[in-house]
Amino acid sequence: MRINNQKTPSRHIEFLGSFFRMSETPGTTLPQVAFVGRSNVGKSSLINRLLERQNKKIARVSATPGKTQSMNFYKINDLFIMVDLPGWGYAKAPIRLREKWEQLVKTYIQDSERLMGVVHLIDARHPPTKIDFQLLNFLTIEQTPNLIVLTKTDKLSKIKRKQALQLMTRELEIQEDQIVLTSSKTGTGRTELIEAIEALLRP
Repeated sequence: MRINNQKTPSRHIEFLGSFFRMSETPGTTLPQVAFVGRSNVGKSSLINRLLERQNKKIARVSATPGKTQSMNFYKINDLFIMVDLPGWGYAKAPIRLREKWEQLVKTYIQDSERLMGVVHLIDARHPPTKIDFQLLNFLTIEQTPNLIVLTKTDKLSKIKRKQALQLMTRELEIQEDQIVLTSSKTGTGRTELIEAIEALLRP
């Protein structure tokens, strides 16, 4: 499935809404790919870069972590649904609220019949956190295909990027070709990420 076959893909994006319960989500037969990561990982910025919406943002970007608190659904080129899930692990949020976000993510992954895979975002500047390992373990238990995406690589030197990649492969016990290095600022990794999402969408 080609998701970037339009000259101006941003014209073919439809925001379907923000939802706080699975019962509220739109009924659709289109396949879905979800984006998830801990708070302040740069998820919204990367989604805007991926969809070429740096100037006219479709995913709200905030300097305050934990702003994505609902499931945000976007229909892309009438081919699939991109789901922006709440961020995990914002330490300053009340425990009850953090638990609510985590449960919303888990419920979506468990109950979505059209979910084809999860794009798991990790800040390239830091080792995987306890939250990252918890999410990966959950995806493994649920047998959900997933892709590791390192964000904010523009903030690292070439040597530091290589070291970050080696650290992730060692800590997460995966191969380098299972990781995509990205930057929402420079656009690094956009093509590779699109190709990886297309692979998740293949039946």
